[in-house]
This record gives sequence, C-alpha cells and structure tokens, in this order.
Amino acid sequence: MGSVLAVAATVPQLNPTRLGVSIIASVVVLVLLVTVAKLHPFVSLILAGLVVGLGSGYGPVNTIASFSMSFGSTMTSVGILIGLGSMLGRLLMDTGAADSIVDALVDRSSRAMIPWTMAVIGALIGLPMFFEVGLVMLVPVVILVTRRTGLPLMKVAIPTLAGLSVMHAAVPPHPGPLAALSCFRDANVGMTMMVGIPIAILTIAIVGPAFSSFASRWVPVGAPESFAVSEQDRDGSKRLPPFPLAVACILLPAVLMLIAAIFEIADPTAYHSGSAWSQALIFLGKPEIALLAALLLSMGVLGGVGHIPFATMNRSLGESLPSVAGIMLIVGGGGGYKGVLVDTGIGSIIGSFVEQSHISILLLGWLIAIFVRVATGSATVSIMTTAGILGPVMDGMGASQPAVVLLVLAIGAGSIFLSHVNDAGFWLVKEYFGLDVGQTFKTWSVLECLLSVVIFLLVMAVSLFVPIV
Repeated sequence: MGSVLAVAATVPQLNPTRLGVSIIASVVVLVLLVTVAKLHPFVSLILAGLVVGLGSGYGPVNTIASFSMSFGSTMTSVGILIGLGSMLGRLLMDTGAADSIVDALVDRSSRAMIPWTMAVIGALIGLPMFFEVGLVMLVPVVILVTRRTGLPLMKVAIPTLAGLSVMHAAVPPHPGPLAALSCFRDANVGMTMMVGIPIAILTIAIVGPAFSSFASRWVPVGAPESFAVSEQDRDGSKRLPPFPLAVACILLPAVLMLIAAIFEIADPTAYHSGSAWSQALIFLGKPEIALLAALLLSMGVLGGVGHIPFATMNRSLGESLPSVAGIMLIVGGGGGYKGVLVDTGIGSIIGSFVEQSHISILLLGWLIAIFVRVATGSATVSIMTTAGILGPVMDGMGASQPAVVLLVLAIGAGSIFLSHVNDAGFWLVKEYFGLDVGQTFKTWSVLECLLSVVIFLLVMAVSLFVPIV
C-alpha cells in the first residue's frame, strides 16, 4: 500500500485540453452506462473514473489509488450516517412512532388544513429516511386520509411528496446533502442545517399545498380502488407511543447538531478549548453521535412504551441495512470518482472557466446537477458527480463555509429536477397512486421541477448576503 501511495503522490503534469476532453468523455460514459446499458451506478462510476484517469494520462496505478482512497474517505464520513439513519427510520416504522405522528396530526386537522398537515408529515418522516422508504410507508396514510376526508387524491399526495422530496435536497441528516458535504473540505453539517431548514420550510409552503390545488384540477382522481387499505392494516393492536415522544425521537439528531453548530459559531475557540462541557456539547452534536443517540433513545423509550422485546427491535436494525447497501456503494463510488477528478486537476480548469465567464458557481452547480439527474434518473449520482466536480473548485477559490453550504443546497436542488421515466421514483408514484404516465408527468414531474427551481431561487437570494470567498 505504501508503494501505491508513493506513486499517487508523484502526479504527472497533465495537458489541460486532454484532461478536459477526458472529463467530458467520462460524464458521457457514465450517462450512457446508467441509461442505455442499465449498468449499476456503482460499477458505472468506477468505469467513469477510469476513463478520466486513463484518458487524461494520469496513469492506471494513480487512478485506482485515487479512487480507492477517496472511496474509503467518503464511506468514513457518510457510510456511518447512512447506516444509522436507515436503522432509525426502520425503528420508527416498526415501533409505531411514525403512525403516532401521522394519526395525531391528521386527527387534529380540519379539511382545509389537511394539505399543510400532510406536508409536515412528509417532511418529518422524510428527515431520517430515503425517499423510496418514506414513500412506501406513507402511501397507505395518503390513501386513508383521501378516503376519510373525501378530498381529491392530489390534494393529499402532492404536499406529502413535496415534504419527502425537499428533505432529500436540502436538509441533513438526510443522506443526499450529507453525501454532497463529504466532497467539500471543512464542510459544516450544522451550518447546512441552519440554512437548509428555513429554505426547506419556505419551499414546502410555497409549492406543496399551492400546487396541489392545480394538480387536483389537472388530474381529478380519487384514491385508487386497487390499493386495498383499511384502518386495520395499520396494526391497531400495536400500542403506539405518545406523539411528543415520537417527534422527539425524529428531531433529536437535528436538535443536537443545530445546538452544536450555534455554539461553535458563537464561540469558535470552544472546539479546542478543552473544557469538559464544551467538548461534550460538540461531541453530542457530531452527526454520527447525534444519530446514534437518537437510535439508542428510540430503542429504549419506544421499545419500553410499546413493550417490544429487544430482540425484535434488534431484528429491525438488521433488516434496515440490505435496502441501503446499494445506496452506500453508489455514494462511495461517487466519492471515488470525485477523488480521480480532484487529483487530475479538474479544479483549476473549471475555476478558470468560472473566472473568465463570470458565471455564478451556484448556477453552474445547479445546472450540472440537473443535467446528470435528467440523464441518469438518479438524485444520488447527480449529487455525488456534481459535488465531485466542483469540490476542488471551491477549495481552489478559498470559498467560505457559508458559500460551500449554499453550493451544496444548489446541487441538491438540481438533483431533484424533472423526475421522469428513467427514475424509479417516477414509477413508484405512478403505480402506488394508480396514475397513467401522462398524469404522473403533470403532477409528480412538475412538482419536482417546481421544488428544484424554488430551492435554487431561495439559495440565490441568500447568496446576495454571503461572500463566496
């Protein structure tokens, strides 16, 4: 291993034109492998990294060394969080905490407030969960609420989907923003949450309930009859935990990380001060510890309230991991691809382009993410590819932490733009809600575009008050 690192350290001087061509070729290869060949994104990312390294003249040994080291560093920073987040999400489902939140909010809402309530439910449930997991869990809820209230399906479904999707784009500890942050030096999770949460709330408020009114007129359908769901389907024999306790378990990681971020901003020297209480506060605010604390709290209090055996909860933890194994490999593969891009010198090329064209780095990030998202259908691939390309640019520019946060949010916004037929989420929404392809385009695809644009516009508004360097 030492010899490999030594070789990796002696990087040849690369021709900028050849490097630029190889990077463009690698993106084209990545898109074609994922969309045409239907090759798994993890394998596609490895091959795209090889195209950059070999095509640019970086060398085969240097290329694989860069990819492997960056894969490892990405999994170190994100893999633990994805695993713990998946476990927490599964535990909230299996203990009835998610049901408790849904029941409490829906039962206390008037008919007019239902779209707003469903947006809140989508956001809360979506915070620790992958979009697909949250969608599968909330489909029965959406259909039950539609049948109980008599509202059009889209008035209930669209706000819920908006809440789920915005979390993927803008708010850690969701794996999407965390994966993007892993590509930037000295990125701050807490600061990203401080900016991302208000933007997410505003976006949901602007788009979710408002667009549901248009969508319900464009696609005037009710709950699908083919989806058999009843009140008994939600396991009425299970003793649900109290609503405040369920919410506390979901929000605990976010609260701990926000407190630590505010403390570090107020007292920047606290990180190295050595005082026991400041170190404890910063320790608890680390994403890994915050998620671990929420997981252990959920196992203790939710299991106790529901009289659920430890073995049952432990089985839930294990069952949560197979579904995210592919996501973890894609994120790690994206980190490896980023490593090759960084080591071959992509930062100086794009940095020069940004300086000469005077294009906003935030706009560039949003547009690249949109291109990869629309081409591949994967938000995760879009986030990792774009962050990998622009990470070294921000480092070379000496960008401030707030600027990195805004770029991460702009990339996240681009990564959810225009879900269409190459996106698994498109087909999940279509099938679960009994829509045809045209109806899915007019509702779900338009919703994703609106969310992406609004998040980006809010990011640009904030950037007026934040220096990039």
